[in-house]
Amino acid sequence: MGNFLNKELIMFYNVENLFSPDPKPQHILDPTISGFRNWDEKKYQNKLHKIANVFRLIEEKEAVLPMIIGLAEVFEEGNLKDLVALNPFKENFGIVHYDSLDERGVDTALLYDKRKLQLIDSEPISFVFENGPQCRENFDTTRDVLFCKLKFNEEIINVFVMHLPSKRDKDINSPKRDFIIDSIRNRILKRYKDSGEAIIICGDFNENPLEKNLNKLLYDEEDVQIFENPYVELYQNKVYSTFHYKEGLLFDQIFLSKHFFHSAFSLNYEKATVFNSEKISVWNKKYKNRPYRTYAGTRYLGGYSDHYPVFVELRRKNI
Repeated sequence: MGNFLNKELIMFYNVENLFSPDPKPQHILDPTISGFRNWDEKKYQNKLHKIANVFRLIEEKEAVLPMIIGLAEVFEEGNLKDLVALNPFKENFGIVHYDSLDERGVDTALLYDKRKLQLIDSEPISFVFENGPQCRENFDTTRDVLFCKLKFNEEIINVFVMHLPSKRDKDINSPKRDFIIDSIRNRILKRYKDSGEAIIICGDFNENPLEKNLNKLLYDEEDVQIFENPYVELYQNKVYSTFHYKEGLLFDQIFLSKHFFHSAFSLNYEKATVFNSEKISVWNKKYKNRPYRTYAGTRYLGGYSDHYPVFVELRRKNI
């Protein structure tokens, strides 16, 4: 076990619509909060235990739980409280969550191991887009970008958790993704220059690693590279975290500032992983090696998520 004592994991997971159970409708045609058919307590508990089981499988394979966990598609803080009450978390994990203005009600969130990290600060970064004259109907909202400042030993790690607008309808959301990435990049560059502290950017970017938008995050204004995206190599090797029809996609990624590649820093990068265990995958031959999702359209499947989790392994120094 000695080899595992200095290992730490940083993880991101789009958990696919972790909604609280819908109240029973008064009428059969009443809309539900989740948008799903019969999203009840039984299905909710199954979903929670499935997500918790993903972390049990990771701990079983890696001999350690991730100490920082970025999440997407969480409905409310109560869902996270229910999750961390289960094994393997054993209530050792703190929660950071803010309700966003997202039209579907799904948010980004962060879990962190309170035994290893101290939360110094956090804030949601909101984006509202105008689609015409100023009235409520002409404003388009999306998920917040979550910012958290954490202390590990005596070093500060800044974490940005993102879930960018989806690719759909001939990618009408592309300008919104551009705007959010540019805005967050400016914040990151200012923080990087002013503080010199380590930064992690994780999320479901709804873009693959080689797309121009994400490449912008790697460099400062002088075109000096300040981040590494280890998921570029995985994507080039056809390793995917989610699928759209027959197309494999690697939308889920983790960027690390150059600190994690310097020997003087307390955490050094080792490798990046898409956790595509067959235990959380579809067994059906037609869709083999794809994430076992909770719903396919309106059909309840009872799976985990339509995304695989991704994590990076770091080596802790000065043990």
